[in-house]
Amino acid sequence: MTADDILDACVERTLERLGRHLVMGLPLGLGKPNPLVNAFYRRAKRDADIRLDIVTALSLDVPDPSSDLEARFIGPFLERFYSSDYPRLEYVGDLVRRELPDNIRISEFYLQSGSQLRNPLAQRRYISSNYTHVARDLLDRGVNLAMQTVARGEVDGRPCLSLACNPDVTLDLKRLLAQHPEHRCLLIGQEHPELPLMHGDALVGEDFFDEVLPATHDYRLFALPRSPVGLQDYWVGLHASTLVADGGTLQIGIGSLSDALVHALILRQKDNDRYRAIVPEADALVGAIGSHAPFERGLYGASEMFMDGFMHLYRAGILCREVFDDEALQAQADAGRLPESLAGTGAVMDGAFFLGTREFYRFLNELDASERPRFRMTSVGKVNQLYGGREQLDIAQRRHARFINTCMMVTATGAAVSDGLENHQVVSGVGGQYNFVAMAHAMDDGRSILMLRSTRGSGDALASNVVWQYPHSTIPRHLRDIVVTEYGVADLRGRSDEECIAALLAICDSRFQDGLMEQAKSAGKLASDYRLPDAVRNNTPERLRRALTETGAEDQFPEYPFGSDFTEVEQRLARALKGLKGMQDKRLKILAMALKGKPQEHREALERMGLAEPSSLRDRLQARLVAAALAGNR
Repeated sequence: MTADDILDACVERTLERLGRHLVMGLPLGLGKPNPLVNAFYRRAKRDADIRLDIVTALSLDVPDPSSDLEARFIGPFLERFYSSDYPRLEYVGDLVRRELPDNIRISEFYLQSGSQLRNPLAQRRYISSNYTHVARDLLDRGVNLAMQTVARGEVDGRPCLSLACNPDVTLDLKRLLAQHPEHRCLLIGQEHPELPLMHGDALVGEDFFDEVLPATHDYRLFALPRSPVGLQDYWVGLHASTLVADGGTLQIGIGSLSDALVHALILRQKDNDRYRAIVPEADALVGAIGSHAPFERGLYGASEMFMDGFMHLYRAGILCREVFDDEALQAQADAGRLPESLAGTGAVMDGAFFLGTREFYRFLNELDASERPRFRMTSVGKVNQLYGGREQLDIAQRRHARFINTCMMVTATGAAVSDGLENHQVVSGVGGQYNFVAMAHAMDDGRSILMLRSTRGSGDALASNVVWQYPHSTIPRHLRDIVVTEYGVADLRGRSDEECIAALLAICDSRFQDGLMEQAKSAGKLASDYRLPDAVRNNTPERLRRALTETGAEDQFPEYPFGSDFTEVEQRLARALKGLKGMQDKRLKILAMALKGKPQEHREALERMGLAEPSSLRDRLQARLVAAALAGNR
């Protein structure tokens, strides 16, 4: 049988068993068996009598260029990074092109950030749900088919399967199905040889699934290119890093702000003198919950998302605090009285799903037999909350927890906007952010930390991310805790509205402080004679750049702190093209730039773009424009 024959036969068997209405639950992110999903999707497209409802999240896809210049830059990179044989999810392309058949419905509870803005079908069918409620919601929606990619291997000489990258919802769904034996749902797995065999609750027997298909297509796992980190991000990460307690617990997400935080934590560990010279002097909050000192006891990771940052922390000797699933042993470990025979046998990381770079996947696959059990994968219900009957153990394991997430905006009284816009257009989703914020408030020594860039945009489009009000919020103000921008830390927990407004004004960009302060006074939330302290009146990017120069620390904050998947020429082109994209509505300025461009000075970069020998007027203009942008980014 060919690969397609194997998949098509599975589709027909499933239709025979379940009928012609399939409610398919798919894992978030990496765990989708793309070839099998595409086989079901094609079958439903051919037969309008089949109704296919797909409920999932984070449907990963290779980006499509939006312009000729973007295609010239990104095309060769995508071919190199993903290869042309990567099986893209066909429903994603049809959804983007507005070509989804009427008999097929796609509902996601978390979207690839910004990918579905202004897409009516995706927006209308978005499901707003906490990550921990997804299994329940699947059951309520009548899920009768769940599929995911699995790893096959051996543990202690016995063959086994691993839910690997996505035990998150699958384990919770399996538990709920056991409580509702009348609810019929088939579980189908498909092997992927590159998928790391992960331990913990992810290890399951063959009978976990109703059917397990062999790998049918040889393709690399979807990986994320490493992103650049800017000065604004670095300062946010530096401030947040001072709040992480030695001997504590860490949860982080993904993105440049998290990369900046991880980089700062490693600097704190490996070059502490330089770190102390850069970060502000410790204040009362840092003294109470954080530190500037290197890590001696280390950190334990308990995060719904297991990603590159934890790999870097492990390699730096920071992710090393061990936890045990026994309260007595955990107490011994916390007190430093663990028997030598048990040292090195505890877990240092518990995650619910993973997604990352190719380097991260290699790291997981190359863990040796003694290391692998220390990185456990489990259900989102176990990682993201304190319910389930083992609350005291969970609290002991997650001591001094710092749940560090990002948001897009924060209101003056402490509500956070992380997933959507004022007109209810969804940018991404709630995911697990609310879970972690609520869990921080449920723990005596836990804290929720939201990282935030104080501004977005540039020039005439510059806007403050600290706003007076916003018609949509992800985290309500009654759960306000700690907010960090590039200008400092605002401790909002247990504070009055007036105190919160003053604290957020102090970490707001100074170009927006007066307007925000006047709004607060007009609303009666700030005393009419309130005056901002002079010490926070110089919150500007220039001051941040000057601070690094004065400490001689510029070389500590490279554009790509953990390496890049782009060549040096591509990195320069990426910066130049980003600047051009921000000018796309300014045609006269673009034309003026093109007239100044000197292609002969940037031949290597133009060869990479296929513009070294332009043959048309359009190509000659583009070559000059790219050359001008490159000159401006030197």
